[in-house]
Amino acid sequence: MNDTYAVIGHPIGHTKSPLIHGLFAEATQQAMHYTAIEGPREPDDAFAATVREFITSGGKGMNITAPFKLAAFAMADEHSERATLAGAANAFKFEEGRVFAENFDGIGLLRDIEVNLHAPLEGKRVLLLGAGGAARGALLPFLGARPAELVMVNRHVAKARALASQLTQHGPITACAYGELDRMGRFDLVVNATSASLTGDLPPVPPSVFSPRGTAYELAYGKHLTPFLRLARNAGVAGVADGVGMLVEQAAEAFLWWRGVRPETQAVIDRLTVPLD
Repeated sequence: MNDTYAVIGHPIGHTKSPLIHGLFAEATQQAMHYTAIEGPREPDDAFAATVREFITSGGKGMNITAPFKLAAFAMADEHSERATLAGAANAFKFEEGRVFAENFDGIGLLRDIEVNLHAPLEGKRVLLLGAGGAARGALLPFLGARPAELVMVNRHVAKARALASQLTQHGPITACAYGELDRMGRFDLVVNATSASLTGDLPPVPPSVFSPRGTAYELAYGKHLTPFLRLARNAGVAGVADGVGMLVEQAAEAFLWWRGVRPETQAVIDRLTVPLD
């Protein structure tokens, strides 16, 4: 009998998770079934009730996507350090009646950048746009990679500075406002973790932050050249990438957590990649 896993979100029709985990299961010969669940947004306790129903039916684990990552964190019995920092969970594991919460977004992002894009962070200057859940999930993995400097920028600079102050013991992290970027110089890696690209907008970042020999990374995926990536390319950056690799790598981390084996990812990334041009 196959073990059952799922992804929950709203809306969920666009999700690639069943395809990704199906390919992983086939490649690693795991007896598992993976499905998608359209999660309810109302009433407030409906999300938790849906998860509990899935557990009762024999579910072993879950991926969580928008808009339920905060609700997932709130209902879990135990949280990883990454999930605690992010205040959000993107994966559940169910064992002995308890709900364990993880956040693999940041480690998936780091692996895509360092392994797939061959752009190690050690000794490099890194600029992270945004201070929401996506950015928060990246902070510990990024600092663990030992950059020379990690700068967060956010419209609400007090929020970013408060977050940075929590992490100074983990590495060289600071925060600033967008208006300060003109005098910050070039960065080896610039990551757009804002929601701007979802609406076709551009965060107010000056071209001067990009290094032609660096990398510009867009968390949104499947949208060809977003305004952010176009800005980077016009600034002379050759290394531009969207978030499809992050999507697959974070899924592989969850798969490893659940099944004890990490699948190969490159063939799946290649299958899902949409050309940027």
